[in-house]
Amino acid sequence: MNREQISGIAHADHPIKSPLDDDSVRQLLERGVPRGDERVLDLGCGGGEWLLRALNTHPNLLAEGVDTSEHALRQAREAASRLGVHTRLALHHQEAADFRSTYSFDLVLSVGATHAFGGLLPTLAAARKHLAPGGRVLIGEGFWEREPSPEAVEMFGDLTDLATTVDRVVADGWTPVHGHISTRRELDDYEWACWGALASWALDHPADPDSSHVLETAAIRRTEWLRVYRDMWGFVGLVLRRTSD
Repeated sequence: MNREQISGIAHADHPIKSPLDDDSVRQLLERGVPRGDERVLDLGCGGGEWLLRALNTHPNLLAEGVDTSEHALRQAREAASRLGVHTRLALHHQEAADFRSTYSFDLVLSVGATHAFGGLLPTLAAARKHLAPGGRVLIGEGFWEREPSPEAVEMFGDLTDLATTVDRVVADGWTPVHGHISTRRELDDYEWACWGALASWALDHPADPDSSHVLETAAIRRTEWLRVYRDMWGFVGLVLRRTSD
């Protein structure tokens, strides 16, 4: 079983692949598309959950998503058809960093996908290329709530504390107009959902040749969360505007 398949099982009960509950997602989207008739782009859209929620809530909104997973894009297309929003959604199977469009976008999303661009600031640079004047960026990124262990740094890479994260964004020419820091409940619910879904799948499919591997993966990831990063890793969602267009 490959990494994409494992991720699909892990997120079966938590389709937003970030530690955000439904209400937090709704509020962030409301701040990102205040008019309701915007053109929205998601760089690294996965199964399109953010776009589908925005489209389903705002009947005049248009959306595009970019991802390298054909499987995830197929799921997004099927879900869009079920919701009746497929005529307002365009999906592109390619690297998000290579995506080009003849349109500018009122909102550019990249939540929990900054690794695809090499970090927070490169992700903002990519979003800037697609942003219409006066547009907004909705970005989600991890940060250290306290001094991390070497093991945590190895897992999550070059993160900083929350204040420094925001300082970097501001110094790069952006102004936060809204933000959400994931609560302890959101962080814990996300981890329990992911590793619990993996473990449940393995226990429900004991005859599957991948069952033992999936169960072991769930145990390893759960232990890493509880022993390595639970008390030091946080997540912030920011709605940003260019300080000067």
